Amino acid sequence: MRTAYQVLFLEDEPTIREVLKEYMTISGYVVTTAERGDDAIALLKRNTFDVAVLDIMVPGKNGFEVLGYIRSHMPDMAVIMLTALEDEKTQVQAFNLYADDYIIKPVSPIILLKRMETVLRRTVGKMHTTAENAHGGIYLQQEAYCAYYKGEKLPLTLSEYLLLQTLYEEPNRVFTREQLILHIFNEDYIGNDRIIDAHVKNLRKKLPVPCIKTVIGVGYRYDREADR
Repeated sequence: MRTAYQVLFLEDEPTIREVLKEYMTISGYVVTTAERGDDAIALLKRNTFDVAVLDIMVPGKNGFEVLGYIRSHMPDMAVIMLTALEDEKTQVQAFNLYADDYIIKPVSPIILLKRMETVLRRTVGKMHTTAENAHGGIYLQQEAYCAYYKGEKLPLTLSEYLLLQTLYEEPNRVFTREQLILHIFNEDYIGNDRIIDAHVKNLRKKLPVPCIKTVIGVGYRYDREADR
């Protein structure tokens, strides 16, 4: 294992926190601990982590709120929920918030380390791929229909996201309004193709960079240079 994996470990019980931190450290992880959910979010705002191990029942903001913050701001980061709550409702809530794994206490430190290795194999490559494909500040999380700019989620409607996705994926191509309508609405839309102009206008207001360009007499294209 490489030695550079950064771990955020949220746990308010001192003995569990120290024992599991020691095992993680011996295994080559760099571990930053927090006792409160608020402190964990503050650490996330200042630092970059590869994986978060979050207890749910902690003071301040709970582990679910921290998980929600992670998914809104760093959607590809690995997250393991570590908790004494074993009811089905709580576990379903964790997975609905896109936790990568859910481990019930008491947990063997060895098992926790193995589960961490598993989720990191799956997520770190994805994080690197996302960064490499982002080209600039904007990147897309297609499975969640979300767009981000430098880690901040953009408040796009579904139609605006689909419009951005269509242009973003083929930046050298000029799309006509009719082609964009087909990508967004399939064949269900009946009406004036100028609806695309309205969506472009609204999308431009929400994008922090001027990357949607008008090609007079034709339509629109994505300008990768404007997004660097």
